[in-house]
Amino acid sequence: MSHEESTLHYTELPERARKAIESFVPPEALVAERLERYADVRPRPADHDGDTEELDGVVFTHRFVEVPGDQETVRWHYVETGSGQPVVFLHGMPDSWFLWHHQMAALSGSYRCIAVDLKGYGQSEKGRGDYRHAGVAEQLVALLDALGVGRFALVTHDRGTVLGDHIAAAHPWRVSHYVRTEQHLHHFHPDLAPHDDLLAEAPWSGLMEDPKRFVVWAYTMVGGRPVADEDMRRIIQEYSYPGITHAVPRYNMSSTFRKEWIERRRDLIPHWRCPVTLIQGVDSRTQPREFFEDADKYIPRATEVEVRYVTGGHFWPVENPEETSAVLREVLRAQRTSAP
Repeated sequence: MSHEESTLHYTELPERARKAIESFVPPEALVAERLERYADVRPRPADHDGDTEELDGVVFTHRFVEVPGDQETVRWHYVETGSGQPVVFLHGMPDSWFLWHHQMAALSGSYRCIAVDLKGYGQSEKGRGDYRHAGVAEQLVALLDALGVGRFALVTHDRGTVLGDHIAAAHPWRVSHYVRTEQHLHHFHPDLAPHDDLLAEAPWSGLMEDPKRFVVWAYTMVGGRPVADEDMRRIIQEYSYPGITHAVPRYNMSSTFRKEWIERRRDLIPHWRCPVTLIQGVDSRTQPREFFEDADKYIPRATEVEVRYVTGGHFWPVENPEETSAVLREVLRAQRTSAP
């Protein structure tokens, strides 16, 4: 890997995208107004291994397992439902396994759906250790080893996609299909990422000090369509477990969005060999849809590259769950029927 200064050039923003981010950080008055709606949300009790709950008419099981990592062990929380070929779901910020629960329920009749709380999030490990994306990606693979999951489809969103990029590059023959969503690929411009510094400075600025406020702030900033109240309440609860607000910024302190972009283009994308489907929100403010129209040019070794769009902003798995589930079902079914 080259350590010389990067000569990669930013892609100029389309006029539509530039207008969309003119008021990127939401007004305090709007955040305060939306916070009032969730003033009564209280922390949720922690789950235990084997606990079950029913969502969308489907039973989900909570699991906890300690897996080697950080020279000792990393404690993971994951939730699963269904049976069949494994599909592994990774969420972004400020989310948890719950981001994907609608899609997991919809796919559970045909697939073993496994959604992991990323390290530092939800009910997974929050202790100090390796929060480099490459390091956490390997720890996630160790988790899948412990679960007996060999080859799997990988579905990722936002910051989970940064980890997924490393998994798909380091373990190309284990990922049967990479469904990659809401993350920069080849094109990037720093005007799309003013929150990079905000997140890295969170321990000192107090940005995450109130988890409820941070979740509402983030969903107001880059969300599109309204999220159902019952989902939003649970999203807040899942981000409110002790330790999250101190653990999550460690990822941002270990890198920058620019460094991720350079590493992705130079070192990761060339190693992706499985079929890759990119799914983006039509109105995603941080990920202009124009940046993905020529994606097939930049993933040269993938067996197939497809770009799909879902109506919504950044958080379309919960903004538009029915359309998201339909697209995912179609994408995974098409790949399963075309597999040798």
